[in-house]
Amino acid sequence: MTTSSPIVPPTAKKRPSTRVVHGIALQDDYAWLRADNWQDVLRDGSTLPSDIKAHLEQENRYADAQLAEGEQLRAVLFEELKGRIKADDSSVPSPDGPFDYYSRFRQGGQHRLFCRRPRGGGEETLLLDGDALAKGKSFFAFGGFAPSPDHRLIAWSCDENGSEFHTIRLLDTSKGVMLADHVPDTEGEAVWLGDGSGFYYVKLDENHRASSVWLHHLGTPASTDRLIYDEADAGMFVGLSQTQSRGLAVIDIHDHETSEVRVIRLEDAGSHVHLIAARQEGVQYEIEHLPLPDGKDQLLILTNFDDAEDFRIMTAPLATPAQASSAQASWSDLIPHKPGRYILDMVLLADWLVRLEREDGLPRIVIRSLSSGEEHAIDFAEEAYSLSLDGGMEFITDRIRFIYSSMTTPAETYDYDMRSRERILRKRQEVPSGHDPALYVTRRVFAPTADGESVPISLLYRKETALDGSAPLLLYGYGAYGLSMPAQFSTNALSLVDRGFVYAIAHIRGGTEKGWRWYREGKLAKKPNTFQDFIAAGSYLAERGFTARKRIVAHGGSAGGMLMGAVANLAPDLFGAIVAEVPFVDVLTTMLDDSLPLTPPEWPEWGNPIEDEAAFRTILSYSPVDNVAARPYPPILALAGLTDPRVTYWEPAKWVARLREKNPQGNPVIFKVNMDSGHGGASGRFERLKEVALVQAFALQRMGAA
Repeated sequence: MTTSSPIVPPTAKKRPSTRVVHGIALQDDYAWLRADNWQDVLRDGSTLPSDIKAHLEQENRYADAQLAEGEQLRAVLFEELKGRIKADDSSVPSPDGPFDYYSRFRQGGQHRLFCRRPRGGGEETLLLDGDALAKGKSFFAFGGFAPSPDHRLIAWSCDENGSEFHTIRLLDTSKGVMLADHVPDTEGEAVWLGDGSGFYYVKLDENHRASSVWLHHLGTPASTDRLIYDEADAGMFVGLSQTQSRGLAVIDIHDHETSEVRVIRLEDAGSHVHLIAARQEGVQYEIEHLPLPDGKDQLLILTNFDDAEDFRIMTAPLATPAQASSAQASWSDLIPHKPGRYILDMVLLADWLVRLEREDGLPRIVIRSLSSGEEHAIDFAEEAYSLSLDGGMEFITDRIRFIYSSMTTPAETYDYDMRSRERILRKRQEVPSGHDPALYVTRRVFAPTADGESVPISLLYRKETALDGSAPLLLYGYGAYGLSMPAQFSTNALSLVDRGFVYAIAHIRGGTEKGWRWYREGKLAKKPNTFQDFIAAGSYLAERGFTARKRIVAHGGSAGGMLMGAVANLAPDLFGAIVAEVPFVDVLTTMLDDSLPLTPPEWPEWGNPIEDEAAFRTILSYSPVDNVAARPYPPILALAGLTDPRVTYWEPAKWVARLREKNPQGNPVIFKVNMDSGHGGASGRFERLKEVALVQAFALQRMGAA
């Protein structure tokens, strides 16, 4: 009788590297996993140095062996997940001039088809076939889609390796052929000149920084494109959009706490760039444009100017360069600041101002007539829900579109007539395999923290699930950049919930679920609040019988993956397993490396450890890689993408190496690298579901619920 050999985890070679920062020696035995030619690897994964490639392939073989037991379960879950997606799903058409634009999937297709038809009905024209464009490629993802003003051309973009370097191409809709124009290394979006003779775009530099705006004229090579704006500060992102009126191109220069806006009139062939208001540290603003018959155009400005922490909406005349240095003197309140009412977004139409705001943790939409100033809100009844706002493609309209869902209610898309106040249901998310909301319960509970705060938690479970501590629970968290995690419907969560899991989202500090203060209390020196909130949420849920300690699977990705690494160090005995997707776990090393694409713009979020010793010590105190110790960690699954420009593959690779080094006989630490993708995982709607199935199978097996 023979027995199979035990599966041995890879052991990364140690190549010690030491440096001293602020008088503290930092030793990194695994720094070699960072490819010196990382810029080349982003563009072409085959350029990865052979020793690093060999190590990552060894990790993948180990991961496959460790996860082999769940292969049949993954196949079942994949079919289940796939069965909840409408095979030929389509978006609600958006009217724009003579056409209705929409996207759809063909039966069984992986990628979107972009289409249009004459407004009000008529024969469909297939504009872009994602399945055909992706054929033969290991990765393909659409970026921007922008019809020209006369609708003859479509500027569209795609990413073909997961690195988010998008190439813009042009489709001639009258002939159904691609033009020769080919603009590489862009952020993806195009904003057309008013006469359709060219478009503006944002170019990414060799370090993947969105730092400059260019103008491309049709029929000319990209090498002759004209530079319109170049941002000298490596700590600022550059974005590009157009106002709802389509009168202005908007250049948005920002980091996570400061912004500056410059505009170009789209009928201006000279591309004169106008500064709206010079940047001031900590002041954020964004604009919309209201053209007026007398030519004295107005701006509406969503801003935190003058200590309006939860934002206000102001009006101002369209600034000229001479006015910009003191522009705020001409700003006046339209919607004053109200502490605790966080204004998330606004849409300006010819006759209406629509704002999306959140108060007491719940969103609402408020409609304001520009002529009368009268306001009304669109009401919703559930205890916890998600709401998003879509301004559509037109400016002169009385209709706005919104999407509503809750953790039990599939997404419903409504058109809302702002004059008649009629809601028109345009689409209800279909679950082909069936879904009965009455079988499920959604709740909002609050976990107390040691410093007197309360953390909102959104819950989903089946009615028959016993809340006696026996149920396993998946606890999801993010907590960064002011992003809120909506309590929205997820077909994917049902596979866990139907097998007895409680599904929970912890709305921890670092997001804006409770206003801008909630974000401010979870960043920079107060970043540890984020981790303690997550731990408080898990402990509360265990104490109240929703689950029990060690019956919790913690789950997060990107900055939420950093959260996973931090709580693994702080409270490993609370969790039965941890899943960290594209985890930002080598925080200190990354924030000390100003050559990386996102490092300087990230300093307002985490702190600048190069210049600020206090920030250095704070980051060092929680950076997951730097705080791994010989302690009993739960089983861990880490996922990464080789061409990820946001969280580089070597961060989780180093984290996993450290975990195994410190705990050679501990629970399994599994690391799987998608060698053909970036930050968003596999491309194609079904290929991505295979990754979801892998995560869920891991969670189910570790909790004995398979």
